[in-house]
Amino acid sequence: MARIVVGTEDFDVGAEIAALTAGRTDIGGIGCFVGTVRDTAPGAPEVSALTLEHYPAMTQKALAGIVAEAERRWPLLGCTVVHRVGRMLPGENIVLVLAASAHRQAALDATAFLIDWLKTKAPFWKREDRADGSSGWVEAREADDAAAARWAKA
Repeated sequence: MARIVVGTEDFDVGAEIAALTAGRTDIGGIGCFVGTVRDTAPGAPEVSALTLEHYPAMTQKALAGIVAEAERRWPLLGCTVVHRVGRMLPGENIVLVLAASAHRQAALDATAFLIDWLKTKAPFWKREDRADGSSGWVEAREADDAAAARWAKA
């Protein structure tokens, strides 16, 4: 069973893990990824805020498709994806991915797949507000595309 949440509110990682595992004794491993707002990237100006925009129906559909693909590829016993939108400050949470399975490797692989595909296939638009007063939209990175490509099926 998958839980997908897109919203402006911060999330509690411990509470999300507890909700995923409540009453379960069949889960042997949980993969977890938490993404946070950085205040700087190598060679870039300091970031004072990050704003994520999206089209709700399009985003929900894309996230549901990504989760369904993970469930098809791995024997998952549960999955949680929480993605924030709106304005966030450095140090704040952006995204949480949890994948539960009977065995650790499936949970870890599914978690890596989910975050790689979320990063490249989910329709979010990111704008950085910088400490120097400038702002700009974040462009897709080749490294993210390469990470997602490793999961392509031949």
